[in-house]
Amino acid sequence: MSKMHTGKIQPEQCALLVCDVQERFTALITGFDVVVDTCRRMVAGAKALDMPILVTEQYPKALGGTKQLIKDSLPTGMQAHPKLLFSMCGDDTAGWWAKHSEIRQVLLCGIEAHVCVLQTALDLLDRGIEVHLVVDGISSQRLVDRQIALNRASQSGAFLGTSEMLLFQLMQGAKHPAFKTISTLFKENRVDSPLPGKL
Repeated sequence: MSKMHTGKIQPEQCALLVCDVQERFTALITGFDVVVDTCRRMVAGAKALDMPILVTEQYPKALGGTKQLIKDSLPTGMQAHPKLLFSMCGDDTAGWWAKHSEIRQVLLCGIEAHVCVLQTALDLLDRGIEVHLVVDGISSQRLVDRQIALNRASQSGAFLGTSEMLLFQLMQGAKHPAFKTISTLFKENRVDSPLPGKL
């Protein structure tokens, strides 16, 4: 009997992907404030763990830039990548992926679950890159689209996790140098979530 793949993640081969969390979606996406808050925590955690971070913006000329709360958490000098394809794996981001060929696992959050996030997840899985969906940082306008997208990605081999679960898994223990920084992120007040945890 073959050993089950558990999906344990390692920071040295893992990147954070933040998909299209832009101003224009503020009043459209269910639980958008929760998504923004979670993405901000994920960026801060990834930065503390010295992980590569890719942030994209879908047609920013029309849909606006990344939410300022997330921008303010990015490493100094880091800019979002504008894109036209729904996936984060197209020509618009090819240069970033070429510079980070060591990546074998990603933590993926953003919007919308059933379009850009799902297509990104499927493209990554096709490339042999392991995908972990940060479920408290992913949503759509309609909850049914979010639910089916998470189920669809999971059927294809993506793992589901929460922001706290994934960042603590990366640290493995309280002796990690980033433990104080990351644990503090989850002691802060959090936005009440309308997003269902049960799929």
